[in-house]
Amino acid sequence: MRFLHTADWHVGKKLHGFDLSEEQRDAFDQIKQIAVDQNVEAVVIAGDLYDRAVASEDSVALLNQMLKELNLQAGYPLLTISGNHDSAIRLETGSDWYQATDFYLKTKFNDAFSPVILGDTQFFMLPYFQPQMARNYFEDDSLKNLPEIMEKVVAEMEQKFASDKKHVLVAHFFAAGSSHTDSETLLEVGGLNPVPVDLLEKFDYVALGHLHDKNAIKHDFIHYAGSPVKFSTSEANTEKGVWIVDTDPYQAKWIPLKPLHDIHILENSFAELTDPKLYRLIPEKDYVAIRLTDRAVIDDVMNKLRRYYPRIVSLSRVNGRENALVSDQKTTRANLNPLELFETFFEEMTADKPTPLQEKIVKESFTELQEGDTYETH
Repeated sequence: MRFLHTADWHVGKKLHGFDLSEEQRDAFDQIKQIAVDQNVEAVVIAGDLYDRAVASEDSVALLNQMLKELNLQAGYPLLTISGNHDSAIRLETGSDWYQATDFYLKTKFNDAFSPVILGDTQFFMLPYFQPQMARNYFEDDSLKNLPEIMEKVVAEMEQKFASDKKHVLVAHFFAAGSSHTDSETLLEVGGLNPVPVDLLEKFDYVALGHLHDKNAIKHDFIHYAGSPVKFSTSEANTEKGVWIVDTDPYQAKWIPLKPLHDIHILENSFAELTDPKLYRLIPEKDYVAIRLTDRAVIDDVMNKLRRYYPRIVSLSRVNGRENALVSDQKTTRANLNPLELFETFFEEMTADKPTPLQEKIVKESFTELQEGDTYETH
């Protein structure tokens, strides 16, 4: 059996306000082509199809199109579970009908103990779950921590192991010894301990979702697929891709994806950043996180930098800002009205000007305070 392992699509996710649907569609097209080139027999998606429990209409339309292309048009069996970002009850709508086209979408804890059999392999599909679901299923309120729960889960799955089949676990959780990036929700199922890796070694392969880096855990046959798109600046140097897995004889091969619009971390002075020798090297539609080395105050610095880097996702000061003229600033601020004080504070904290909407909200808030006689000037 040969299958493709992917996860954490997070359709609908944004990068500091920038829409990533174009990047997600491009990554999907690459995944679909890899499936064709590698002659896979199925596609595994290990949770977090959506970024939000209540996905936008555009996100639903995009994901539906992707799944349609893989399953109905290309004819690949899909083995999919819900993750912690998905709404299990919403995602499962239509799942009973999907099985007619070999689209196996599992969102309930109870589903994990009825394996899907494709070729020489049994797929045990364990969606993201809360501990109470396990206590209800096993009728055991004494189950308190995740190692205890997973021990019972794996033991029951083992009872269903067919001796003439390979056994694959598809799951979405935090495995012991793994490392996070800041685009991931700090998830340990139910806030409990991570899943012990040794409990998972009874399977021939474990296809995990939740962590966005394939290197989050090092193991011969327990792998995270990572996300197909970079979702934060902490993933700027993270290689994205998919696993191609053969069950007999066992082999897992990593195939990278090429980002449509990459993320760059630039640590330079303002003069260097605005030098053509640097900014012309960065594609206009790529995302940029800037670490400014200047300490001097630079008026309207964010908008000035956007002339060279339209997609700035963050701006920070490596060495802080100089505090010259502090006494003069205090004198000046004493003469500012509340809205002007807000604008000054906002610019100092973000190196950017507030948007018209932000100014409108603050202005309305000040007005409400004044009308309620709770606002005082000093």
